Amino acid sequence: MTSPDSAVFIAQAGPWSPATKGPITAPAIWVDLKPDRIAEHGLADIEKYKGKLAGKIVFLGEMREVKPVEKPLFTRDDEADLKKVQEFPLHLENEGAFFQMFLKAMEVKEKIGRFLATEQALAVIVASRDGRNSGGSGGTLFDDSGAAFGWMIYQREHADPLPIAVTAIENYGRVYRLLKAGVPVNIELNIDTKFTGDHEHGFDTIAEIPGTDPKLKDEVVMVGGHLDSWASATGATDNGAGSVVAMEVMRILNALQVKPRRAIRVGLWTGEEQGEFGSYGYVKQHFGFVPRSNEPDQLMITEYDRDAAGPIQLKPEHQKLAAYFNVDNGGGKIRGVYLQGNAAIAPIFAQWIEPLKDLGVTTLSMRDTGGTDHEAFDAVGLPGFQFIQDPLDYGSRTHHSNMDTYERLQPEDLAQAALVEATFVYNAAMRDQMLPRKPLPHPELEPKRKQPLKNVMPGAENEK
Repeated sequence: MTSPDSAVFIAQAGPWSPATKGPITAPAIWVDLKPDRIAEHGLADIEKYKGKLAGKIVFLGEMREVKPVEKPLFTRDDEADLKKVQEFPLHLENEGAFFQMFLKAMEVKEKIGRFLATEQALAVIVASRDGRNSGGSGGTLFDDSGAAFGWMIYQREHADPLPIAVTAIENYGRVYRLLKAGVPVNIELNIDTKFTGDHEHGFDTIAEIPGTDPKLKDEVVMVGGHLDSWASATGATDNGAGSVVAMEVMRILNALQVKPRRAIRVGLWTGEEQGEFGSYGYVKQHFGFVPRSNEPDQLMITEYDRDAAGPIQLKPEHQKLAAYFNVDNGGGKIRGVYLQGNAAIAPIFAQWIEPLKDLGVTTLSMRDTGGTDHEAFDAVGLPGFQFIQDPLDYGSRTHHSNMDTYERLQPEDLAQAALVEATFVYNAAMRDQMLPRKPLPHPELEPKRKQPLKNVMPGAENEK
């Protein structure tokens, strides 16, 4: 801010924001455009800003309430918390209604972006969303696709039309109050970003310890996490933690000179944050896939979230995968496993966690959990599992934020997680039988547009 006073704001470029042409200085204007309201009532809210935005830096969206931080940002699950996770919910939210609302909101956000560009606004600044326990304050800001003009902004046809930055809520509030009081505000802004191409490749990283049993060596147990992260920090807890734990699992097994009966394969995935492209692509190539709709309204979402256009198409390797294990709930120690509705596997895992209870591993939950790479395996009827972890400050401070750095990692928690995951991987690789599977899904028989979304809403991973 250069006037009415000077102040340096905590702000970062939104994902895939175009650059400004060097530093720009311009008057600020507050614009109140709510996508959900516009989706319901039409474009009247947009029309009232015609002719008022040229040469301005737009502060977009309402000022949210900033509540005091009354609960710890860093927490561990106690027995009561784990019991809640263990309970199976009897009533599920209407996913179809949520899906429709989401699609409308994304469409409206793109229209808002195009309108601001047509009106020749220079740039846009949005406020950081809040985190769990009011953690989205005090210099922490969350910066992911929720800040942008749509979800698929990494595609040229959906690209952000204006430079966009996310700023700390306190900085946003200062400008908001001045403008509401009729005080002119000038902002100096420089967004320096570079694009390397429209069709850059992403890469999965795959390695394995070969199987040794003559009858089982062609079967595989997999472990993994995702390598990609949002750019506001270094992605230490999302998901450097899961990736380094998977790598440590492999190091432990090699250090012990384990000769597994089945092959043990690690997969470190790309593109998880845009819709789990790395893991879904790998599963599609090796194990099977669901044919997806190409209807026009479906093309505005990722392939793996579209309506099914037919039954699962299986590949020969589908019969060879014993299990996939995933860590992607931050850097907290493992407290149990989500069973994805696979009741037959509960007694097996109960045996496996018995010697791990002194490490805090006590909970088996029948719940499905989402938002990360085990879904790709589960979607084609393979045993794919995500671990229950202590929350620490993942949802409150680090998930998709500028605070997701090395300092937020807890070495003892990561060591515990690696030990627990190595135990699960080892047991799955050594047992006589494959792990039991659920009945093969039939997504083509499900009501249209009611499949759960994979990773499309800010904070979705916090609801795993």
